[in-house]
Amino acid sequence: MNIRTEIIAVGSELLLGQIVNSNAQFLSQELAELGLSVYYHTVVGDNPSRLESAINNAKERSNVIIFTGGLGPTKDDLTKETISKVLGRELTFDVEALESIERYFTQTKRIMSENNKKQALVIDGSYILKNDYGMAPGMAVDIDGMIYMLLPGPPSEMKPMFENYGREYFQTKLGFQDKIISRVLRYFGIGESQLETDIQDIIDGQTNPTIAPLAADGEVTLRLTAKHKDEHIAQKLLNETEKRINDRVGEFFYGYEQTTLVHELNKLLMKKGKTISAAESLTGGMFSEYITSLDGASQIFKGSIVSYTNEVKEQILKVQKRTLEQFGAVSEECAREMAEQIRKLSKSDIGISFTGAAGPQPHEGQPVGTVFIAISMGDQNSNVFKLNLAGSRKGIRVRSVKYGCHYLVKLLNEIE
Repeated sequence: MNIRTEIIAVGSELLLGQIVNSNAQFLSQELAELGLSVYYHTVVGDNPSRLESAINNAKERSNVIIFTGGLGPTKDDLTKETISKVLGRELTFDVEALESIERYFTQTKRIMSENNKKQALVIDGSYILKNDYGMAPGMAVDIDGMIYMLLPGPPSEMKPMFENYGREYFQTKLGFQDKIISRVLRYFGIGESQLETDIQDIIDGQTNPTIAPLAADGEVTLRLTAKHKDEHIAQKLLNETEKRINDRVGEFFYGYEQTTLVHELNKLLMKKGKTISAAESLTGGMFSEYITSLDGASQIFKGSIVSYTNEVKEQILKVQKRTLEQFGAVSEECAREMAEQIRKLSKSDIGISFTGAAGPQPHEGQPVGTVFIAISMGDQNSNVFKLNLAGSRKGIRVRSVKYGCHYLVKLLNEIE
């Protein structure tokens, strides 16, 4: 059976651009892992006639339709009312959901208005999906081979509902016997197009596991998804595919799942017992903010100086005046002195510096996107890296910080 899936997001706030439709992205990823192909994403406002039209269109081209949003207590929450009308099914109260709502208002000593009961209404004959983080339950109903699933709009309710109950419903209903195991590989320092080119033949030949490349914020991730009745064999398939990929692009690999470069840097500094400090010019304290946002940062981070002007570089950071006059602030020489001076001033094991032209105008004759990152480690010669980045001012600054973390991770991994 060719299962064609459509996701219909309900909510005028989505059409107005007030919120991002992150639910559709999440569901598409989850459904892909289940082997369900999503053919269409539809967004419709809080209007019953337009929603009815969207449902009828979806019925013509899809056999699994998943709705998000419109299950709440207000007048514009009309998803289940409209669907029940299209399906010719009555809405009935789910006793468990109604008791849960009443219990919530009793415990919080609040008066429950009549419209809150509406959240406990479900389509007659549907399979109930519990809402462990909100009031309105979700539901799924199968009518003549067409599956309709209704999920709440808030991601904090929708995601756990699907993970805990929706996924299991599809696995049982559609008779999936295979266990589905995913693994996310994270890369930095290589573009999405280059990574895909380097492993194109592996992607072209994918069957099990499947390989899905994704790009975000200057990074590239690969989601590997394997299916097998035996979970151990599924893991073995993932291991084999990961090895084939990293035999080619492993120098850019830095971690798994939801980790970040700064998390990996934090772990390495902790593991190796090293402290770090930062001298930041174009990044304006962004590196320091990233690293201090993590638990245990006080064990590895000594401090920083945001030396945004030449006066502060010279007078506070003690960069030599002749360096600034001869080479300028956006230079290899300045970056090196900044890193060495912050390491000495803070008595840390490692000093890192960021200087460059973030834009929108060139700086000291250097084109926008010119960045120097220096890393000073003890008595070793300092490493200086020059970057030529493109994009917005914010994008250049963010990628500069990520490159700094990337270089630090590589250098720390070389230390015994």
